Amino acid sequence: MIRRALLIPAALVAGALLGACSDNAGKPAGSAGAGAAQQATPVGVVALKKASFPVTTILPGRAEAFQTADIRPQVSGIIREIAFREGGEIKKGDLLYQIEDAPYIAAVEQAKAAIAKAEASVPSAESNLERYQRLVGSGATQIEYETARTTLLQAKAEVESAKAALSAAQIDLDHTKIVAPFDGVIDQTAYNVGNVVSANQTTALTTIRQLDPIYISLTESSTNLLRLRDAMAAGDIKGAENVAFHLILENGKEYNQQGKLDMSKQVVSETTGTFIIRVLFPNPDRIVLPGMYVRATVELGAENGYALPQLATSRDANGRLTAQFISADGKVETRAFENSSPSNNSWLVTEGIKDGDQLIVTGLQSVTAGMPVTPVPMKINDNGVVVPAEQPAAGDAGKPAAK
Repeated sequence: MIRRALLIPAALVAGALLGACSDNAGKPAGSAGAGAAQQATPVGVVALKKASFPVTTILPGRAEAFQTADIRPQVSGIIREIAFREGGEIKKGDLLYQIEDAPYIAAVEQAKAAIAKAEASVPSAESNLERYQRLVGSGATQIEYETARTTLLQAKAEVESAKAALSAAQIDLDHTKIVAPFDGVIDQTAYNVGNVVSANQTTALTTIRQLDPIYISLTESSTNLLRLRDAMAAGDIKGAENVAFHLILENGKEYNQQGKLDMSKQVVSETTGTFIIRVLFPNPDRIVLPGMYVRATVELGAENGYALPQLATSRDANGRLTAQFISADGKVETRAFENSSPSNNSWLVTEGIKDGDQLIVTGLQSVTAGMPVTPVPMKINDNGVVVPAEQPAAGDAGKPAAK
């Protein structure tokens, strides 16, 4: 969870302390000592109100390319040209490597000659068949007719065989030009001009990766999955069918694109008790790169309850969430909560609190349970920072107070 510092202006605390001290001015020394022992400590508080808050969780993950292709030659020969810039962007169909094509051009021409030769024998075989057909029963036997018909079929078959050989030769010739299978970013080349390569070799010439969009593989525990399913079945979480994913990069900044669920692995790891969730994020500026470690904030839906800022809470020895409140008699009261859910920078609690309860958010290090305290109203701004509840506008600074 991202935790932001809860700040309270020093002037506010100092003012509260000075006000308390001024109440003792002029009193006898003996009574001042007795009053100091009972003096209430000022603490910043926020009044809680029940509302609908997002149920969130943060999952670790790694970025993976949307598509990856290792480029290998499909014909053998010498590399004559490398047509791309290493590390640059390429488009589908761009020429990457040109293998020496002279032998394959010769094979195509040879196949074309074989077709011409085969086609030349077809007319003669057709004429011979027609002649024997007319002479069957008068000057030619049935066997001679059948032989002529077989000869014609063989001539036509040789034509088709030659055409197939031409197609194969043309395919090999086309494969001398190695082109990009999709848009992406290309690695450095493992071979240079003049190197000899072999068809379907194990070593790749280079690798292409498609980075827009990009996959983020997240890891979640099976325990949390079961808890989420129970909450959804009970109706405690609303809108979980439209799960939203927000990415937090390695530098702590939030990525400005929203992801969507692509796939969840329906198998739990036997060693770690986790399963994989794959999320698809737009990546037009190539900010997220394969291999990056990231965190994803997942909005699972919404739940009605009270949001307790994280830095105003702690955990007891039993792992329960605890927080400090001001009781009805103005003293510090510690409350423990059995169940809580993460909600952005807060913990969402549904029991043990009522509207108007005052949660202590600053001065926690100087108070203990049962101490008398003086509440100083605070609020949490949009940046998650605690500030005074009433702050004068910038234009009112320096103006005399209204009488």
